[in-house]
Amino acid sequence: MAEDAQIAAAIERRRQYESDILALRTSFKERLHLPSAGVTAVYDRSAIVDALVSQLWAETSFPPGVTLVAVGGYGRRELFPYSDVDLMFLLDGRIPEKELKTPVRQLNQCLWDCGLRVSPMTRTLAECEKFNPENVEFTLALLDARFLVGDLALFTKLTEKSLPRLIARDRKKIIARLAEVTRTRHRKYGDTLFHLEPNIKDCPGGLRDAHVFAWLTRLVEHPSPAPDPSFLEARQFLLLVRTFLHLRHQRDDNTLDWHAQDEAASASLGISPPPRSPIDAAYWMRLYFRHARSIERNAARCLEEAAPTKSQSRLPGMAALRRLSGEPAQPGFEIHQNTIVLAPAGAEDPAENPEVMLSLFATVARTGARCSGETEQRLERALPLLSAHLEDGPGLWRRLEQILTGQYAGLALRSMHALGILELVIPEFHGIDALVIRDAYHRYTVDEHTFVLIDILHALTAVTPSKNPVGLDQWAARFSPILRDLPHPSLLYLAALLHDTGKGHSTSAHAVESARMAQSVVQRLELDAYESGLVLNLIRNHLEMSAALRRDVFDAETVRSFAPKVLTPEALRMLTLFTYADIAAVHPDALTPWKAENLHRLYMATADYLDRNVDDERVGVATESEVGELIHRVSALLPGKRAELDRFLEGFPQRYLLTRNPDQLRSHFNMASLLEAGPAQDTIQLDFRYSPEVSELTLITRDRPMLFASMAGALAAWGMNIVTADAFSNAHSIVVDSFRFTDTFRTLEMNEEERDRFVESIRKAIGEELSREEKGELIGASPIETMLASRRRNRRKTPKVQVETRVDFNNAASSHSTLLQVVSLDTPGLLRALSLTLAAHECNIEVALVDTEGEMAIDVFYITHSGAKLTPEAQDSLRRTLLEAIQANAR
Repeated sequence: MAEDAQIAAAIERRRQYESDILALRTSFKERLHLPSAGVTAVYDRSAIVDALVSQLWAETSFPPGVTLVAVGGYGRRELFPYSDVDLMFLLDGRIPEKELKTPVRQLNQCLWDCGLRVSPMTRTLAECEKFNPENVEFTLALLDARFLVGDLALFTKLTEKSLPRLIARDRKKIIARLAEVTRTRHRKYGDTLFHLEPNIKDCPGGLRDAHVFAWLTRLVEHPSPAPDPSFLEARQFLLLVRTFLHLRHQRDDNTLDWHAQDEAASASLGISPPPRSPIDAAYWMRLYFRHARSIERNAARCLEEAAPTKSQSRLPGMAALRRLSGEPAQPGFEIHQNTIVLAPAGAEDPAENPEVMLSLFATVARTGARCSGETEQRLERALPLLSAHLEDGPGLWRRLEQILTGQYAGLALRSMHALGILELVIPEFHGIDALVIRDAYHRYTVDEHTFVLIDILHALTAVTPSKNPVGLDQWAARFSPILRDLPHPSLLYLAALLHDTGKGHSTSAHAVESARMAQSVVQRLELDAYESGLVLNLIRNHLEMSAALRRDVFDAETVRSFAPKVLTPEALRMLTLFTYADIAAVHPDALTPWKAENLHRLYMATADYLDRNVDDERVGVATESEVGELIHRVSALLPGKRAELDRFLEGFPQRYLLTRNPDQLRSHFNMASLLEAGPAQDTIQLDFRYSPEVSELTLITRDRPMLFASMAGALAAWGMNIVTADAFSNAHSIVVDSFRFTDTFRTLEMNEEERDRFVESIRKAIGEELSREEKGELIGASPIETMLASRRRNRRKTPKVQVETRVDFNNAASSHSTLLQVVSLDTPGLLRALSLTLAAHECNIEVALVDTEGEMAIDVFYITHSGAKLTPEAQDSLRRTLLEAIQANAR
C-alpha cells in the first residue's frame, strides 16, 4: 500500500508540474511580441521548480547541516524550457557522505520522474573555497548561487565568507581563466557575432557573454559603471529568443537557423507593438544583431579592462603613441592601458571634430587599442555634428587610407561600423549593415564578410618565412610577397571595403551594382583616373577569378578568356589577392590547399600571358620544356626503365604530368606495370594518399565504361565529399582516374585502422559493379547503390535553400573539349548520377572539377564524344537526360 501511495504521489507531482509548465508555455506563446515575455517565462519556470524542490525536500529526510543551493542558470533564475536544473547539496563537512546518498538519490529521482533534467553535485564548504583552473565552470556557477531550502546559516557562510575569501585569494587566476575560456569560445565562432545562423548562447554577443559581463563585475576589485540601458534591453531580448528556440526545437538547441528566423519574424518576436504588416526575416535579424552587438561591446570592454590581451601592448599615453606613429600625436585623445580616451570637452569637444575622430580610428587601426566606453558614447552623441563638419576630398582619403592599411584595420572598421561612423564616411555601406543573404555557403553577414576579408589580407602582411610550411601556410607564404610588392595596397583595401555594397540593392548582379555605387565614393575622395580605374575594375570583376577556378586552369583557353578581365600585372595581383581573401572569408574551411594551389597556378599562368603575350605554340614550347624536365626526374627514379616509362606516358595529356610530382608518376607507372601480366586481383590498382585536409585516391586500370561513375559512387557511399576529380588515359588504354576528397565524418582521421578497409571496400565495390556491367545485370541493385540509398534516406529532408538546377554547355571555353557545367542541390550520389548519364551518352570525361558551396553543387566537366566536341543536337539530348537523372537522384 505504501508503495502504491508513493507511485500515486509521483504521478500527481508530474501531472501538476506538467500542467504548470503547459500553462506557462501557453502564456508565453500568446505574448511573443512582448520583449519581457522571455524574462517572465524563465523566472516563472524557476519558481515552479523552486516549489517542486521545496516540496520534495520536505518529503525527504535530510540530516541537519545540509543546504540545497541553486547554481548556474537555475541560480540566476534563467531556467529555459529545456535547460538542466543545476543543484548543489552543500555540506558543512561534519556529515558522512554515506548518510546523504539515500536522500539525495530519492530527491533527484523524484525530479527525474517529473521529467526534469537534473545536474546534481555534492560539495562541502571547504571544497567550494578551492579554485581549480581545470574546472573554472564550478567557481563561476557559485557566483550565481541562490538559497533554496535547508540550513540557511550554512548558505550564509558560503556567500559571506567562503566565496569572498576565494575571490580575494584567487581573483587574478579566476579572471585569467575566465578570459581564456571566453576568448577560446569566441575563436570557435570566428571572433564575430555576425553569423547567418548564430548560436545565441555561445556566439560572441550571445547570452554567455552577458554572463561573462556579470561575472567580471562581481570578480574585479573596481567594477566599471553599470552597463548602458541597451545592454539590459539586449539581454532581455536574448532571453526571449532562447525561450522561443527551446520551444520550437523541443530541446536545448540554441541555433537561430533560417526556419527559426522566419518564424520569429512572422510572430514579430520581441517587437512591441507588433507591426501592422508582416516583417521579413532579414529585418528581424538586424534587430537581433543590434542587440547582440550591444552585449558584445559591453562584454569585450569589460573583459579587456579585467584581462588585457598580451598581443596588444599597454601604452602609457601620448608619448608611446608618438613612438608608434612616428608623427606628432594628434590632440584630442590619449591611450591609457591599451584604451583610447577622448580628452575632456572644453571650449570645443574633440568628439565633434572629424579630424580628431578620423585620427582616433587611424590609431585604433595602427595599434589595436580599443575605445573606452565613454569615448564610444561621446562619439555616438556627436554623430549629427560630425556629419555636418565632415568634408570629402583628399584629406578624407588620406585618413581613410591610414585606417584601411593599419594592421588592425578590421578592429577599427568594426568599431566605426558599430557606432554609425563608417556609414557617415561611406554612406553606401549602410545597405549591407547586418545584411543576411541566404545561400548555405557563407557563414557571415555581408558586412562582417567584408571585415573578415580585410582581416585575411592583413594577415598576409604578417606572414613570416618558415622552413617547412604545410597546408594553407605554404600558400599564404606564396601569396604574401604578392601583397608586399603591390604598389597601391590601399586601393585593394578600399575595393575590398566596397565590393559587396551592391548586395543591399541587387543580389543577382551585385558586382555591377557595387561598382556603380563605388563610382560616387572614388569621386568624393577625388582619386585620380588610374586609381579610380583600379578600384572600379576590381569591384566589377571581383568574381571573375573565382569563376575561372571552376575551369581547367591548365587549359590555355581558360587563361586566354580570363586575362582580358585584368589587362595589367597590378590589376592581376590585386584580383588574385582579393580572390584568395574572398574565398577564405566565406567560412573557415572554404579555402582548401587545393583551391589555393589552383589560384596560384592561374595567377602565374595569367602573369606569364600578360608579360609575354605569347600564342598557343610558344606556350606549348615552354610547357614542353617543363614536361621534359619532369620526365627526366621520373626516369631517374626508375633506372633502366626509360623505354617502359615513355610507353606508359605516351598519349597522356600534358595536364596529367603537370599536376603530379615525380614520386606520384613513379607510383602510377609501377601500378600500371602490374596490369600487364598480374593476377586477376591486380586488374584494379588503387593508390590512396591520406591527408587530414584533402585525401586523394587514384584508380589505375584498363579503360572501360562506368569506371568514373563507380569510383564517384563508392566514395559518396562512404560519406566522402569529392572536391575535384580528373580522368586521363594513355595511348594503350590505361586509365588514371584521381579523386580528391574530404572526410566529412572524419572516419579515416579518427580510425586509422579503417583506412585499409576503406581502400579494400572501394576496390571490391568497383570490381563488383564492373562485373555486373560486363554481364549486363541491372545496376540499381549494386552494393554501391544500396549504400547510396541509405545515405539519401538519412539526409536532411528539407534543404535550407532552394537551388535552381542548371545544365549549361560551352564549346568556346576549351580548344579540344565541350565544357559542361551542372548546378544543382547537392545530394548523395549526384556525381555518380551525372557520370552514369555521360557514360550512357558515350561521352569521355577529360577533366572533372567538383565544387560544393553549402548545399549547392557546381560540377564542371570537360567532355568529348568520339574525340570531338559535342554538337548542339548532342548537347540538347544530353541536357534532357541529365535533368532527369538529377531529379531521380534527389528522390
